[in-house]
Amino acid sequence: MPTPRKVIMLCLLLTAAASAQAGQGLSLPEALAAAFANNPELAAAGREIGIAEGERRQAGLLPNPELSWEVEDTRRDTSTTTVTLSQPLELGGKRGARIAVAGSGQAIAQLELERQRNALRADVVQAFHAALRAQTALALAQQSQALTERGVRVVQGRVSAGQSSPVESTRAQVQLAQAQAEVRRAETQQAVAYQALARLTGSPVAMFDRLPAAELSPGTAPKAETLLEKVEQTADWRLAAAQIERGEASLGSAKAQRIPDLTVSIGSQYSREDREQVNVVGLSMPLPLFDRNQGNVLAAARRADQARDLRNAVELRVRSETRSAVSQWHTAMQEVDAYDRTILPSAQQAVDTATRGFEMGKFAFLDVLDAQRTLIEARGLYLEALAMATDARAQVERIYGDLEGLSKTPNSRSNHE
Repeated sequence: MPTPRKVIMLCLLLTAAASAQAGQGLSLPEALAAAFANNPELAAAGREIGIAEGERRQAGLLPNPELSWEVEDTRRDTSTTTVTLSQPLELGGKRGARIAVAGSGQAIAQLELERQRNALRADVVQAFHAALRAQTALALAQQSQALTERGVRVVQGRVSAGQSSPVESTRAQVQLAQAQAEVRRAETQQAVAYQALARLTGSPVAMFDRLPAAELSPGTAPKAETLLEKVEQTADWRLAAAQIERGEASLGSAKAQRIPDLTVSIGSQYSREDREQVNVVGLSMPLPLFDRNQGNVLAAARRADQARDLRNAVELRVRSETRSAVSQWHTAMQEVDAYDRTILPSAQQAVDTATRGFEMGKFAFLDVLDAQRTLIEARGLYLEALAMATDARAQVERIYGDLEGLSKTPNSRSNHE
């Protein structure tokens, strides 16, 4: 047996689908696929992986040798020419420390891309539901206009028959003008919502003119405790943890820089005056008397501490936002359920009763107008409650990613049976 909520939702969505012109439609899975494939901001975030790979490759390279040529005494017969090949040898694990820093950069790039994907998915879901609500609002505005036109015809008939005052005809015309203005406003809002959704999918214009009938409701909110158990699995938390690892790696690299490098030189020297060639071998190393990289070590240590503080701040933010979003989601769905079960059916019944009574001469036209205004206001508040619930779900998915698995709780399934 269909529930009142199911009946109302089906009527709204079928009306929205019927009012849309035949053309290219766009489903939510298609919108998500297009966004992941074409969104330029996500593509830019994906480039960071290649950038990090280049930095990792560069970090593993050995220092280049140096070839030098030197002449002493520029006179031709007494000059001495020296050719030397020098190779710096990195000591103290500098190369390994650089590789560790670059490797942590690769992990951060991967996590940043995951976070961007979660954010984009939430934005698309939010924009899709906003466009779907705008489409439904347009259908409802057209319904209200049709209902008002019907009232105008009835009033005009009663005025012509001398059963009603001409003032009621004026009121009916004013109500019709307001309904027509509401339709134009709804058309503009739908166009704006369609354009916002198209932008997220990487298209400069909306290549679709309708959204297929889909569930307006975001579903039942999961328990906050269930989500909070997965905080350390979120991209935000893992990204903050990766920043700590990079801070530790940077500290290790700064400490390695305290040990000076050794440069080994080998070459040959030829004297024109003595007509003699000798081999040259040398070792050189800076003396760490003043600069032992102590400032950079201190700065790297403080950055590592800062990364830990930021990780704690991220965890606090995620937990707080999770509780707030779940609470908003739950409260909004209670309002949606109240409108589904009681308010909308009662408001619709009031309009039907007032309209029939006016046609039979039992009610004044003001009663019809009051009933229509109540229904229109209730529909608007109903869509606002749906928007609050959808925005809350988008915020949760922005943190935790796709919630399809988590949202299929027993309560959720029972509400959809």
